Amino acid sequence: MTDTQDTELAKNLAQADDEKQVAQTPAVDATESNVTDNAEEVAEPTEPAAAEEPVPAEAEEPTPSADADRAQPADEPAPADTPTTDGPDADRAQPADEPQPVSKPTTKDEVIERLTQLADAEPETITRAEIDALKQTFYRLHNAERDEAKQAFIEAGGTEEEFVAPVDEKEETFKALMATLREKRNALNAEQEKQKEENLLIKLDIIEKIRLLVESPQDPNKSYNEFRRLQQQWNDVKAVPQARANEVWKSYRLYVEKFYDLLKLNSEFRKLDFKKNLEIKERICETAERLAEDADVVSAFHQLQKLHQQFRETGPVAKELREQVWARFKTASTTINRRHQQHFEELKKKEDENLDQKTVICEIVEAIDFDELKTFAAWEAKTKEVIALQAKWKTIGFAPQKMNVKIFERFRKACDEFFHRKSDFFKGLKDGMSDNLEKKRALCEKAEALKESTDWKATAAELTKLQKEWKTIGPVTKKHSDAIWKRFISACDYFYEQKNKATSSQHSEEMDNLARKKAVIEKLAAIDEDTDSREGSWQVGDLVREWNSIGHVPFKEKDKLYKQYRALVDELSDRFGTGGGRRSSSYSTSRSSLSDSTAGSGSRERDRLVRTYEAMKAELQTYENNLGFLTASSKKGNSLVDEVKRRADKLKADIEEVKQKIQALDESATEEA
Repeated sequence: MTDTQDTELAKNLAQADDEKQVAQTPAVDATESNVTDNAEEVAEPTEPAAAEEPVPAEAEEPTPSADADRAQPADEPAPADTPTTDGPDADRAQPADEPQPVSKPTTKDEVIERLTQLADAEPETITRAEIDALKQTFYRLHNAERDEAKQAFIEAGGTEEEFVAPVDEKEETFKALMATLREKRNALNAEQEKQKEENLLIKLDIIEKIRLLVESPQDPNKSYNEFRRLQQQWNDVKAVPQARANEVWKSYRLYVEKFYDLLKLNSEFRKLDFKKNLEIKERICETAERLAEDADVVSAFHQLQKLHQQFRETGPVAKELREQVWARFKTASTTINRRHQQHFEELKKKEDENLDQKTVICEIVEAIDFDELKTFAAWEAKTKEVIALQAKWKTIGFAPQKMNVKIFERFRKACDEFFHRKSDFFKGLKDGMSDNLEKKRALCEKAEALKESTDWKATAAELTKLQKEWKTIGPVTKKHSDAIWKRFISACDYFYEQKNKATSSQHSEEMDNLARKKAVIEKLAAIDEDTDSREGSWQVGDLVREWNSIGHVPFKEKDKLYKQYRALVDELSDRFGTGGGRRSSSYSTSRSSLSDSTAGSGSRERDRLVRTYEAMKAELQTYENNLGFLTASSKKGNSLVDEVKRRADKLKADIEEVKQKIQALDESATEEA
C-alpha cells in the first residue's frame, strides 16, 4: 500500500470514528424530554402494534343473574389489549395492515357466519377489534332474545321469578368458534416467536459479513455489490426478539455507515445515491408532518411507526444534511408522540372518573336497609331504584383496566344480594297470601249478608268496621286481588246506594213536614187576642197535637222552627191563663203552689204539660236519630256531633222536669180527693 493510500485510509478511519460516536448515541425515548440529537435515531412510541396481541382467553360474556327484575350493566369487562413498545429497533414487530372493511352483522347467524369465515382464514387477517365487535353484537342480540322470551312468559301468566331462559344452541356454536380462533392466534404467535429467533441469527450473520467487508484491506469499491446484496437481505428479514432488537439495529447501522464512509466511489455516483436517499427521507418527513395534524391521534401514532421503519431502511444522505433531515423528522415525531400521550392521559382521567361514579353506585346499593322493606310496595319502589342505578351504570364508560373487573363484580354482587333478598321476601309473602284470601272471602260474605239491611245506622257502622278490618289483612295473589276486592266493594256500594235512595225519599218527606209545621205556626200566630180563654186553650191544644203528629223536618231547619213554635205556645198559654207553659230554666213547682190552683185550671195545666212532654220526647227521638246518622256515616268534624249531643242532653233534662211537674199535679189531685 502506498503512502498516499495510507493517508487516505487514515482519514476515512478518523471520519468513521467520528460518525461512530454519533451512531452509538442512546436511542430516543417516546417522551419529549428524552429526545436526542442523534442524526439517524428515531423517537419511538411506547405502545405496540395491536396485531401482535392474541385473541383473549375469555371471549364469552358474563352470564346474567337469574333474577327476572334485574337489568344487567352493559359494560361487562373483557380482557383488554395492553400493548407495549419494541423500542427504536428497525426489526421490531410492526402493526398489522388494517383489515378490509366488511359489512356489519345484524343477526346471530351473520355473526356465526363471519366467525366461520375467520376460522377458515389466515391467522394474520384476524384482528382483535373485529372479534370484539362480533362478540358484542352476538350477546346484544342474545340478551334481547332472552328479554323478549321473559316478557312473553310474563304476559302468558307467568312470574319473573319462575322464568328460566331457554337454551341457545347458537351460543354453543359461537363459543366453539371463538375457541378455534384463540387456538389459531396462539399458534400464530408461537410461530412468529420462532421466526424471530431465526431472523436474529440471519441478521447477526449479515452484520458479521458487513463488518468483515469494512475491516477487509481490499478496495471497498470492489465489495460494493456484495454490500448492497447484504443490505437487501437485511431489509427482507423482518422482526427479531424485542430484547435484542435495539442492540442488533445499532450494530448494523454502525457498520453500514463505516462502509459508506470507506467507499471510494466517484463523486457523481455518491452524490446520486445521497440525493435519492434525501428525496425519500424528505417525503417521509412531509408525511410525518401531515400526521401531526391528524385528528385520529391513535391512527397517526401507528402510522408513524411505519415511517420510522422506512426512515431507518433508507440509506444515508450527505453528511452536512444528516442532522437537518433528522431534526425535521424528529420534530414531527415528537408532536405525534406528545398528542398520543396526552390522549391516553385524558383517557386515564376519564376512566378514573368512571371508577368514582361506579363506586358511588355500588355504595348506594350496598347501603340498602333490608329491615325497612316490609311491604310489597316498599320492595317495588326500591326495585325501581336499583334498576335505575343499573341503567345509569350502562351509561358510564370503562374504569381503569386493573379495576374494571373488580368494580363490576362488586356491583353485581350487591345487585345479586338485593334480588336474592327480594326473592326470599316474596316467597314468604306468597305463603301467607292463601290465608289472606280466605280472610277476605269471609269479609265478603259478611258484607253480602248485610247489603239488604234497612237498619241504616247499625249496618253502616258494621260495614265501616268490616272495611277497617279489610285494611289490616295483607295482600293476596295478583290473579285474585282484583276479583276479591270488587266482590267486597260491590256489596258495600249496594248497601250505600239503597241507603242514599231511602235518605232521598226521607228528605222529600221532611220537606212536606216542614211545610205542615210552618202552617201550624201560622195558625198559632193567627189566634185572635179576643178569643175566649177556654176556646183559645182548645185551639192551642189541637194545634200542639197536630204539631206532635207531624214527623221530622230537615235538620238545619229544626231548631229555628221549634223556637218559633215554642215561643207562640208559651205566649198563648200565658194569655189564656193555663200558666206554666213557658219553658224555664227550672220547673221546681212546689206541691203547695199547685194546691192553690183550681181543679179546672189544674186539669188544663196537666193537659198542656202532657202535650209538652210528648212533643219533647218526639224532638229527643229526632236528635238521637240524627246523632246516630252523623256518627255512622258523616265525615264532618266532631264539633257538629258534640253540639247535637249537648242539645239532646239538655232536652233530656227538660223532659225530666216536665215529667216531675206532671207527677206533682197528679199527687196534688189525689190529696184533694
